Amino acid sequence: MPPSFDVRVDDLTGTRAEPRGGAENQSVSPGSGTTFYIETFGCQMNAHDSEKVAGVLLGRGYQQVADIEAAKVVFYNTCSIREKAAQKVFSRLGEFRKHPDHGKVIGVLGCVAQQEGEEIFERAPWVSLVCGSASYSKLPTLLAELEAGNRRVTGLDTDTDETFETEITRRDNPFRAYLTIIEGCDKSCAYCVVPYTRGPERSRSSASVLEEVRKLADAGYSEIQLLGQTVNSYRDPAARGMTFAELLVAVAAVRGIRRVRFTTSHPRDFGRDIVEAIDSVPALCDHVHLPVQSGSTRVLRAMQRTYTRDEYLEKIALIRSARRSISVTSDIIVGFPGETEEDVAETLSLLEAAQYDGVFAFQYSPRPNTASLQMGDTIPAEEKGRRLALVQDRQREIQIARNNELVGQTFEVLVDGASRRPASPAGGPGQWAGRTSSNRILNLSSPHAGLLGQYIQVRVTRASPNSLIGEHVN
Repeated sequence: MPPSFDVRVDDLTGTRAEPRGGAENQSVSPGSGTTFYIETFGCQMNAHDSEKVAGVLLGRGYQQVADIEAAKVVFYNTCSIREKAAQKVFSRLGEFRKHPDHGKVIGVLGCVAQQEGEEIFERAPWVSLVCGSASYSKLPTLLAELEAGNRRVTGLDTDTDETFETEITRRDNPFRAYLTIIEGCDKSCAYCVVPYTRGPERSRSSASVLEEVRKLADAGYSEIQLLGQTVNSYRDPAARGMTFAELLVAVAAVRGIRRVRFTTSHPRDFGRDIVEAIDSVPALCDHVHLPVQSGSTRVLRAMQRTYTRDEYLEKIALIRSARRSISVTSDIIVGFPGETEEDVAETLSLLEAAQYDGVFAFQYSPRPNTASLQMGDTIPAEEKGRRLALVQDRQREIQIARNNELVGQTFEVLVDGASRRPASPAGGPGQWAGRTSSNRILNLSSPHAGLLGQYIQVRVTRASPNSLIGEHVN
């Protein structure tokens, strides 16, 4: 999975809702005017799921608000990939214990909802709705059941095709659109809850994906990010039978689409055809997120990751052999049951071999329903923290060196944010932020106004471990 983060969806830029059907799909329900608030925990897929939830409700006449106090309905869209993320959700829910007369409908959505099910009602009796990601299109019906007097309702079915885009999806970024092309996972990694919370792999037809991309392009979106727990495991269910690489090329060919990203890839299904597609199609971004999790083959086997250290490094060599310079980022878990000092040393040496442009490293935490629970969590938290620091410190050194090599080079940047530092009263340059095709954050100065959403050329003048600094050039 990609890295976790917390984001209030209502804080993101843009308010567009993109209908997937005609006007007949946008009728207002009797719940018109009811206010709702969403807080999102997790990765890009969770952020996009919150867009779907918002779209479904907005299309039925509900109103989204940025202030939780003003909301009649409060949703927590949750992540359970790591224990800390799940704990944050129950911490949020605990705040309502102090105010029993809040008068709100509290709903838990997403992976924690799917994982814990009706047990959430026992832990937090003030919760009245529990709904997994495959049932978001049913939210208006579930809310109507509550309005009709039902005290608790659930939507926890994962055996459904209603798992991709909802009939109306609110797009919270006016330039970049997420698009789910595959849901669920069949890989059964020993530490991972995704097969239990998202269900088995189900791919969306290539025709449906391309139709959605054309609509997004017509609506003004220029960057598409294809999403899936293992996005490159995509299998076109239609007779056309597009491979993932072929789908990438087809999406990039849609008029108006300037950039195409994808996340997260699994090493087992990452092949030469993907690299060749990136090499030959400029609109395919030169960035691959390829989680390794450990540099030790022994630990990888215990994790049930389906590849060895050497096989993974062959994938890295394949990427490095491309004509384009493709940035690579990864995920690493430290402290997996049975991990030794020798295993940690192998992970550190893999950092040197792979030369990642970014790594999201985490301490192992046992998750419900996973095979690793039977292995015990024997490595003390303090030792996990020490190992995590070793990985982070070494990767920081690598990133400093790699980013310093970019000073003096010029990159195309999609400006997607304005700095909190305004232009000086004396007419100095304004401060902006954006991303390169390789997904590097580039903070820049420019004398021009109105750059939001523009693609501009930026020369790198300085580098830090996690971002670049530059200046707008004509």
